[in-house]
Amino acid sequence: MDGFINKIHFDFQTNQQILKSISFIDSFRGRWALIEGKENVYLKEFKRIATIESIGSSTRIEGAQLSNDEIRKLLSNIRITDLKSRDEQEVVGYFDVLEIINNNYQTIDISKNFIQQLHQMLLKYSTKDDRHRGLYKNLPNQVVAGYPDGSKKIIFNTTEPHLVESEMHSLIEWTNSQLSAKSIHPLIVTGLFIYEFLSIHPFQDGNGRLARLLTNLLLLKNGYLFIQYVSFENLIEQKKKQYYEALMDGQKERYSEREKIDKWMLFFLQSMEELIIRLEQKYDLFKSKGGYLNERQKRIKEYISGNQPVKLSDIVTGMPDTSVNTLKKDLQYMKAEQIIESVGKNKGTIYILKDE
Repeated sequence: MDGFINKIHFDFQTNQQILKSISFIDSFRGRWALIEGKENVYLKEFKRIATIESIGSSTRIEGAQLSNDEIRKLLSNIRITDLKSRDEQEVVGYFDVLEIINNNYQTIDISKNFIQQLHQMLLKYSTKDDRHRGLYKNLPNQVVAGYPDGSKKIIFNTTEPHLVESEMHSLIEWTNSQLSAKSIHPLIVTGLFIYEFLSIHPFQDGNGRLARLLTNLLLLKNGYLFIQYVSFENLIEQKKKQYYEALMDGQKERYSEREKIDKWMLFFLQSMEELIIRLEQKYDLFKSKGGYLNERQKRIKEYISGNQPVKLSDIVTGMPDTSVNTLKKDLQYMKAEQIIESVGKNKGTIYILKDE
């Protein structure tokens, strides 16, 4: 296990950069906890957008071609029997595992059993993966970058099949030990775990997708809850070249005492910083412009703001081009999102904006 520690013995300059990144990330985590504790108007929409972006980006990194809009439409009307293309099968499998992680991260262990279960669910709908779903590989494989035109590029070779069991056991044991002891910062432990997982490539297929899902799981388990509201996978898709270069840099000295993951760790932490900046910008934009409302709902909000308190009949008069039923549904949605509040019952109900 000392071999893991050796990989994160960084030089002074790298250590300073890492400490600066960790300080920035942890400071935001504290600020975000306050936002999450009192704000739910925006977060539901953030999570929905991040989910679509994460699924789209992570599957496209592996060579899938569905756009985010196509994925949104697919997920809004899933019929399992209709998942004929491999792209669709991968998308729905990724969605299922991401939902399980987001909803159950506190009770999911970092263990061989759970990792294999997640892999099984990830490839659940992929008929070509029936034989090796949820099982460690028995044939050699490689880290391969997939491109939209269908071409692929070998990035590096991975752990031989007969060594996978022991290497994964050591990695899982070390990770749990360090997270429990809290002697190494959880972001460093997470970064190392993902590097090692990708280097081992323990399954025959689906390793890249599962690595990105496990990144989210480890971050959530260690209190970085903001990762649900912004897509790490989308950032990786946009920085694909740097992502693979950082992995390859450590691989040059794989299985030697000279193997260091400084470039990978800096890439991982600086990507986290970029995610935070994206999330802050998105939050500020939504808060100032009400980005969670469609155009019709924005008009309702403006009408209420200029005329409150108002009744439904007032809004009908002010927006004659919109049906009563549609307005009722919009008002119900806006109440659920805590944008407006109502007083009274039935025809006597009046609506006002909630204090922001």
